[in-house]
Amino acid sequence: MQFPSISEGVIRQNSTENSFSRGKEYDRAGSVVDVVQRGTMLQSEVEGTEVKPYRVTVEFDAGGVTAAHCTCPYEYGGWCKHIIATLLTCNRLPDQIEVRPTLVQLLDRLNPVQTQRLVQELVAAQPELIDWVDRQVHLMTNPQPAKTSRKPRRSPIDVTPFRRQVRHILREGIRELEYGCEHDPFGEALSELIDRARSFSQNGDGESALAILEAITQSYAEEWDELNEYGGEIYGIDQELNEAWTEAILSTDLDEAQAVDLQTMLEAWQDELQADFGMSLAALEQGWSDPTLQEILVGTISEAEFWLEERPDFTADLALIRLQILDRQNREAEYLNLARVAGLTKQYLTRLAESGEVETAISLAQTELSTLEEAIALSKTLRESNHLAEALDIAQQGLAFSSYERYDFAIWTGELAEGLSQPEIAIEAYQTAFGDRPSFDLYQRLPTLSGKGWKQLKPKLLKALRQADAWNSDEAKVTIFLHEEMWDDAIATVSKRYIYNPSLAYRVMDAVIPYQPDWVIDTAIPQADEIMNAGRSDKYSTAIEWLKRVKAAYVESERQAEWQTYRSSLVLTHGKKRKLIALLDAAKLS
Repeated sequence: MQFPSISEGVIRQNSTENSFSRGKEYDRAGSVVDVVQRGTMLQSEVEGTEVKPYRVTVEFDAGGVTAAHCTCPYEYGGWCKHIIATLLTCNRLPDQIEVRPTLVQLLDRLNPVQTQRLVQELVAAQPELIDWVDRQVHLMTNPQPAKTSRKPRRSPIDVTPFRRQVRHILREGIRELEYGCEHDPFGEALSELIDRARSFSQNGDGESALAILEAITQSYAEEWDELNEYGGEIYGIDQELNEAWTEAILSTDLDEAQAVDLQTMLEAWQDELQADFGMSLAALEQGWSDPTLQEILVGTISEAEFWLEERPDFTADLALIRLQILDRQNREAEYLNLARVAGLTKQYLTRLAESGEVETAISLAQTELSTLEEAIALSKTLRESNHLAEALDIAQQGLAFSSYERYDFAIWTGELAEGLSQPEIAIEAYQTAFGDRPSFDLYQRLPTLSGKGWKQLKPKLLKALRQADAWNSDEAKVTIFLHEEMWDDAIATVSKRYIYNPSLAYRVMDAVIPYQPDWVIDTAIPQADEIMNAGRSDKYSTAIEWLKRVKAAYVESERQAEWQTYRSSLVLTHGKKRKLIALLDAAKLS
């Protein structure tokens, strides 16, 4: 597959203005060297300020870039300048991309003896690889994967440090509350301890997880009275404990006596902590041998039949935890049966797609998708398995659902559509993104993409822009309205009783002074007067900025005499405010 040309609009969308500018400089300077493509992976070296060049890796498919990484320490959002430079260089000089064999193609050149020698030399150079090789050989030589097994611990885990840490966290938190702390001083640290317990469950050691959780919960309960007395609320901890207990219980083979003891403890803690451990208790009662659960796992009960009875509110959460365990144990058919019956559409459809049943997943998606989250998961799974057209179809379907995630997904959909030469779908996706979060970058991309259709598209975008009421949309509104010389719309955007972003108002004033000088004067004078009359010396520089626009508007409308009259009144009123008068003189507001 040839490396696709990535449009400048897509590159800009995935970078900050500064990163794009620097990346362009690197491209022009010829800093990108040794560009090599192996299958659907592109690698380059980019010479920078360090002795050793940075290494860029770009993964792609026919729809465009799927992932991009760089060895530089950049972490300020979007692609770094080295990634940008690599993509720009590939667009400008595609002939400089050296196509080399993929790993599969390289290995195909070797006979079995040579392949064995290669692996031996790799392990000799990196001894830690032997464990990975061991696991892979086991998987490859066992067609029916057994349940994931773990060597049992030779000694019980010491939970004393966990008890000590819980007591320390709670007592230090209470001390902070005594000193007037208003935030939650406990939650984050306790969550980290609970996560450590869950890591044991996730690695197949449910017994150690149970021991740790018992230490955490008991220590928490022992400090509860004092914590409650100080009004210490640990938001979400009860739910985290409930989930962790559930996972640990389902990851352990408990005998009847152990189950009874654990039930007694959970019920006591539930009362003492005023918590809800209903899901944990249900997991303890049902285990994996519950008759209804067994019917679900073997596929002899339908979703409709299961939901005929009233189920607890935690039913879906409990099923999700079971799915995580089934996944770790490679119990594919049981995973699908449980996800289907529990109504976990995202997990069900994505697992169908991952297991090769793409047509079934797509067919069901037409009627089963009900949230954007489900559409995102399925479309991205389809793309990862190289079903790009199908991924785009699902993405289009998903954009009909509203969600805070829709903007990012609409951009993802638009870029995929561009890569697949589907401009109409790309335009529709970008239009959705623009409606959710207007931006000048998007607005600039669409004329080229829509071509002759821009004349019909532009009014729709401007209508959406006027209707945008999010607090963070004003900058885009001002930038676009000024770009289109729509002065009244720009003025309306910043004409508010309280101007929380003076810099936007300055931009509008500077642009409309020749057309609306009276508005500038009528708006800027009250802003400046409020600061000066209050004697807010720390804000005098802001008052000066307003006054600069006042003077410019008077001059533009050939009313210098009125400016002089107003300035004289300022001196008369505020003449004793030396800092203000000095700033007036320094700004040449005479």
